[in-house]
Amino acid sequence: MKLSKLLERVDYRCLQGTVDVEVKNVVNDSRKVEKGSLFFCIRGAVTDGHRFVPDVVERGAKVLVVEEPVEAPADVTVVQVEDTRYAMALISAAYFDYPANEMKIIGITGTKGKTTTTYMVKSILESAGYKVGLIGTIETIIGDEVIPAEHTTPESYTIQEYFRRMADEGCQIVVMEVSSQGLMLHRTAGIPFEIGIFTNIEPDHIGPAEHASFEDYMECKSRLFRQCKLGIVNADDAHLEAILKGHTCEVESFGLSEKADIHAENLQLVSRPGYLGIVYHAVCRGTQTCGDLEQTQTGKTDVRETVCGLCKEPVEFDVEIDIPGKFSVYNSLTAIAICRHFRVAVDDIQKALKTAKVKGRVEMVKVSDEFTLMIDYAHNAMALESLLTTLREYHPHRLVCLFGCGGNRSKLRRYEMGEVSGRLADLTIITSDNPRYEKPEDIIADIVTGMEKTDGKYVKITDRKEAIAYAIHHGEPGDIVVLAGKGHEDYQEIEGKHYPMDERVLIREILEGR
Repeated sequence: MKLSKLLERVDYRCLQGTVDVEVKNVVNDSRKVEKGSLFFCIRGAVTDGHRFVPDVVERGAKVLVVEEPVEAPADVTVVQVEDTRYAMALISAAYFDYPANEMKIIGITGTKGKTTTTYMVKSILESAGYKVGLIGTIETIIGDEVIPAEHTTPESYTIQEYFRRMADEGCQIVVMEVSSQGLMLHRTAGIPFEIGIFTNIEPDHIGPAEHASFEDYMECKSRLFRQCKLGIVNADDAHLEAILKGHTCEVESFGLSEKADIHAENLQLVSRPGYLGIVYHAVCRGTQTCGDLEQTQTGKTDVRETVCGLCKEPVEFDVEIDIPGKFSVYNSLTAIAICRHFRVAVDDIQKALKTAKVKGRVEMVKVSDEFTLMIDYAHNAMALESLLTTLREYHPHRLVCLFGCGGNRSKLRRYEMGEVSGRLADLTIITSDNPRYEKPEDIIADIVTGMEKTDGKYVKITDRKEAIAYAIHHGEPGDIVVLAGKGHEDYQEIEGKHYPMDERVLIREILEGR
C-alpha cells in the first residue's frame, strides 16, 4: 500500500524521503521488521523505539514514523507525528482498509462488569441471529476461532487485524472491552464506535505504571464518550458527571433508580444448593433515541400494551439471571439497553440472559448437592469486597473464601484482601496464586497480617490444589465456597514460567480422588 494512503487521516510532517513509497507491512516490534516495512518508533515504559532505528534500517525498513528527528539513510522516508501511538492506530486502520466501517462496534468501559457484559451482549445478539465478534480480557472470538488474550484491549494494530478478520468472516457486530489503559495509549483511536458503555468507576489501576490519579483514570474512561454515536451509562454511578464531561454523543441510561431510561425493580434473590441467581422486572421508559412509546394490540384480543417506538417490543418484562447479585442486574440492564437498539425481541433477551455464562466470573461448579462452589476472578480488595458482600445477602450457612495474592505486586493489596476476607467470610483459606519470583509463604504471611486486623477464622494451605480439596471436603450444608483470584486463568506463574493449572481440572481431579 502507498504510504500516502496510510497517512490520509494523520497529521504529519515528512522530514525526508517521499510519501509516494510502497509499504509492505507496518510493525512496532523491531524483530518483525523486513524489507519494505514501516516501523513505528514508540516510547514505552521500558524502551524507546527511536533507539532501534539503526537496527530496523539494517533489516530493511523503508519508512520510519517518529516523534523526533532521527538519523537515517537518504533512501528511508522519515515521517514525524505528535504521538506515534495515535498515528499507529490510524495507520493500522488504513492498512486493513477500515474494517470497523463494515460492522457496528460496541465499546464497554468501566472498573467492573466489562467482561460479563460483553458475553451477555454476545449471547443475546447471537440468539437474535446476528454474527458477533468479541474482544476482551479472557479471549478474542472470531467465528469459531478463540484466541487467548494478553491484554484486555490489544494494541491498535492487533485490534484492526482482528476487525478485518471479523468483517471477512461476516460479523455484523463487534462487542469489545475498552480499558482505561487502552484509551490512554490510543489503542482504540479512530474506531467509530456505534455505542459506548459506561458500567461504573472506582479507584483502581492507579500507580507509577498506570494512572497518576483517580482523576486521570476517569478522564481516560471519559474519552470513549467523545468517540461514539450513542453513550449508554450507569445513572446510579456517583462519578457519572465526570465521565460525561465534554461528551459528544447522544446519552441513554440504565440503573436501579427510576430516573434511568431502563431500570430494574422488584429484585428477588434466588438460592438453592448449587445455584444462586436473581430475578427482577425491567422497565423501559423511552428515550430520545428510541422514539416515543406506542400502544399496540396484542394478538387477536383487545388487550393493548405499551411498546418501544424503536424496537416495537414491550417496555416491561421479567428477567432471570443465573448469576447472583446486584452487579448482575446492572450488567444485564446494560446488555438489554444495547440490544434494544438492534431490535432484539424480548423473548430472545430473556432466554439469552437465563443461559449466559462467563468463564471465571461467578462461575458455578457443581461439587455437591448440599453446598455451592464458585470460581471468580476477584483479585483485589475492591472486587473481593463486592463479591463477598453480594454473597452474604444470600444468607449462607457459612461463607468460605479461598484466595492468594500475586507475587511481585503491591503488598498493600495483600493486607487489604486479607482484611476484607477476614471481615466478610466465616472462614478464609489462604493459599498460593501466581507467586512469580516470591516465596508463596512470604505472600501468605502478608495476607495474614491483614487477616489479623479482624476476628476472622483462617487456615493456611500453600498448595492450591490441597487448599481446594480442603474447601470441598470440609463443605457444610448451606455453605457458599468462593475460589477467588484465578478466574479464567489456566496457569500458575512461578519464577518466570507458566505451569498448567486450571481450577476446574483441579476440582475434577479432587472429586475423582486423584
